[in-house]
Amino acid sequence: MTAALHRVARVRWYLLIGIVLLVAVNGFPFYWMALTSVKPGTELFSFPPTFFTTAPDFGGFQRLFETTNFLTYAKNSLIIATGATAVSVAVSALAAYGLTRFPFPGSRAFSTAILYAYTFAPIVIVVPLYGMFREAGLINNYLGMILAYASFGVPFSLWLLQPFFRAIPAELEEAAFVDGANRVKSAWYVVLPQAAPGLIAVSVFTFLLAWEDYLFARVLITQEHLKTLPIALHDLYNASLQDWPLLMAAAVLINVPVLIAFLFVQRYLVAGWGAGAIK
Repeated sequence: MTAALHRVARVRWYLLIGIVLLVAVNGFPFYWMALTSVKPGTELFSFPPTFFTTAPDFGGFQRLFETTNFLTYAKNSLIIATGATAVSVAVSALAAYGLTRFPFPGSRAFSTAILYAYTFAPIVIVVPLYGMFREAGLINNYLGMILAYASFGVPFSLWLLQPFFRAIPAELEEAAFVDGANRVKSAWYVVLPQAAPGLIAVSVFTFLLAWEDYLFARVLITQEHLKTLPIALHDLYNASLQDWPLLMAAAVLINVPVLIAFLFVQRYLVAGWGAGAIK
């Protein structure tokens, strides 16, 4: 018994060491990014490198706001990511509700086929997408970007939401019908609140997809005032004469909303992915 307890304790220590190493390896680039954004010029390229600074310099953040259109790029990213999230969640929720409440022969195969669309690499579809959007006049505007990201987020969101809708008992809706609710009201007041964890998970997924994407924004946007943050950061790298504090300040500000959003909804995200994996 004692030997077994020692073995379990040893395994736990190994797991703890592995977790610490994993967090350190993945977290160090973000720490170095944040540190570089506030390092004074004399410490940027010192050797050996310094892993702390006692004299933080926020000049990079100041130059970022004074010499670039960072707030405009942030506004563009926020509008596009929010719009794509709203469209993707609305479409995938309606589709998931329909497929789970009104199944038809081949509905599961249909759902699987939609998920396969998500497996295509973005680089494969961006060229034909550019051709279609150019013909439709959707290049260089918010609507085109929103539709592009929504079209890429709907397949995965639909696959993720179906287990949540399928797990909601039909008796709950039938009780709402008895109380006089129609189909729309029962779906709005009964089904959607029950599927809230799944809706939150797909919302975060689609928002991060649009917020961090580079490829679609690079191809579908060419005008300066419509650039999103990833495009702006790339252009700053090429045009700022290696102003590393400014670049790292921009990277920090781009990642902060992502970090806050993930910390806030991580339990919903994990629950959503788990549900989608086992149903």
